[in-house]
Amino acid sequence: MGEPVAVVVGGASGIGAAIATAFENDGWRVVVADLPATDVTDEDSVAALLDGVLASHGRLDCVVNSAGVSTLGQITELAVDEWRRVVDVCLTGAFIVMKHAGQRLSAGGSIISLSSLNGRQPGGGLAPYCASKAGLSMLTEVGALELGPRGIRVNAIAPGLVVTPLTQPAMEIPGIEADYLENTPLGRSGTPEEIAEAAVYLAKAQWVTGEVLDINGGAHLMRYPDLHKHVLAAFG
Repeated sequence: MGEPVAVVVGGASGIGAAIATAFENDGWRVVVADLPATDVTDEDSVAALLDGVLASHGRLDCVVNSAGVSTLGQITELAVDEWRRVVDVCLTGAFIVMKHAGQRLSAGGSIISLSSLNGRQPGGGLAPYCASKAGLSMLTEVGALELGPRGIRVNAIAPGLVVTPLTQPAMEIPGIEADYLENTPLGRSGTPEEIAEAAVYLAKAQWVTGEVLDINGGAHLMRYPDLHKHVLAAFG
C-alpha cells in the first residue's frame, strides 16, 4: 500500500517541526506547510494544500494542525482586532483545517490538533488564547462524533510549558518560567519531541478518538501562573 502520508500544518518550527521529524522517523511521507504558503485562516489556501498533497502522493492519512499565535492583554484593555487575530488562527483556523481534512482523508485516517493547557486552565491576560483552546477541545469532540462513522479519528494534544519560538518571549520575562515549574508536579518543562511522540501515537491508535491528551507534567493538577503579575513587575 505504500507509506502513509501526513501533512503537518504549522510545521516549520517548534512543536510542529518536531512532529514532522517524528513522523518521518516512523516511516511516513511528510508534507510540511506553513506561512506564507499556507494560511489556516484562508479556506482556499488550506483546500489547495490538501488537494495538492492528494495529487502528488495519491493518498492522505493524517493531518496535524500545529498553527498557533497568542497575545497578552487584559479583557478590558484588549483590542478587538487582537482578539480576532488569535481566535482566527487558533479556533477558526482549526475548524477550516478539520473541515477540509475531513473531506479528503481516507477511512482510518486521523486529524490531530494542537491545543494547550490553557484549554482547561485560565490564564490572566490570555483571554483569546484560552477561549480558543477551550473551544478547540469541544470542536475535537464534535469532529470525532461526525467523522467517526467514516472511520476518521479526531484528537488533540494539550501541552503544558514547552519552550518554542511561540513561548520563548514569555520565558524571557523574569519569574514566569519559575512560576510554571513551581506549578508542575514533575518540575520541568516538556520538549517538542515529547509532544511529537504523542502525535505519532494518536495517528496510529485506531480505537482512540475524541481525546484531548494532556501532556504537561501534571500542571493541570495545580494552578496556572499569573503572567500578568510578572509582566507588570518587569515593565510596569
